[in-house]
Amino acid sequence: MRVKNRMTLNPIVANPKTNYNEALRLMKNNHIKHLPIVDKKGNPVGIVTRGDMLRAEPSPVTTLRVFEIASLLENVTMESIMKSPVLAVDESCSITNAANFMLLNEIDSLLVLRDETLVGIITIADIFRTFIEITGGGQSGSRIEAKLPNQKGHLAPFIQALSNAGSYIVSLAISNLDDTDFGYMDVKERGGNEAEIRKELDKLGYVEITSFRQSDSDKLLRLGKE
Repeated sequence: MRVKNRMTLNPIVANPKTNYNEALRLMKNNHIKHLPIVDKKGNPVGIVTRGDMLRAEPSPVTTLRVFEIASLLENVTMESIMKSPVLAVDESCSITNAANFMLLNEIDSLLVLRDETLVGIITIADIFRTFIEITGGGQSGSRIEAKLPNQKGHLAPFIQALSNAGSYIVSLAISNLDDTDFGYMDVKERGGNEAEIRKELDKLGYVEITSFRQSDSDKLLRLGKE
């Protein structure tokens, strides 16, 4: 999957001379948290996030009045608070590489270029939505976690065993978890019976089921006062 399939097209932008109050209006009116900064030719020169905006505001314990704060922020421009240089990828970049670039550089967005022209932005929220979709998050069914030898020829029988048990595979992910001897499977399935699935996988003789649970068994907790 490519960045171009998940990015926000034609992002809202500002220029280096845009002041704080106008930038804040752009963010609020368009429900965005990332504001690319471009020069007169439309070339990206920086980016401002909602966090950058908050850090530019006076302390919450300031003695300044509201109108004084507004007047003060009117003189704060994006060039004084933007992050520059700003990182970008081509629209053909894979989603996984984009996620890795964000992780390595400790950022939560990347500008997206087509022929060196700004055409979009992809954020960590887009990455999360993609991850949830490809792993079957939010869909009904069961989640199976299994461990099997990291050897050629073991994956196909594993999938066939699930099919024999009546399972429809919604998603399947494999990780080595720094263990070169074993592969760790994370399977989202629906339609299968747990007893039949365990029976079919047990026939293979090399699969260890480490977890078998219904997807809706996970609950969101609310802590503290409402």
